[in-house]
Amino acid sequence: MTHIDPTRDAFELFKGLDRDQPIEMLNLIRLRDQAAYPDGRQATGLDAYKAYGRESGPVFARVGGKIIWRGKPQLTLIGPSEEAWHLAFIAAYPGAGAFLEMVTDPHYQTKAVPHRQAGVADSRLIRHAPLPVGDMFG
Repeated sequence: MTHIDPTRDAFELFKGLDRDQPIEMLNLIRLRDQAAYPDGRQATGLDAYKAYGRESGPVFARVGGKIIWRGKPQLTLIGPSEEAWHLAFIAAYPGAGAFLEMVTDPHYQTKAVPHRQAGVADSRLIRHAPLPVGDMFG
């Protein structure tokens, strides 16, 4: 089973949480070798995801989103080995309302999302409330 778009139930739960506090969204992305565009156009999954970034970037910036960390996963040391990821990043938003504004924006929905859907084979998107950074794990 793959996960590319949120389920209606998960999206309703997300909308029910506090919308005014800053949030950080952990993104784990596994790309398709070849993008799966409905119109049959040819591109790699990475190229499709880059197109998603170009189209979503202005909306992301307008709502106050920022990438605060990016990494290239190399190995899953603890967890299912089949959950190997190509990209990982954390996107910070001034609040959940900003994230909701982005994902409901008409340009985002019609111009960006189709590239994400074509390029992504599987993903995880996990909402976090920021905590103070320190030298302790707990």
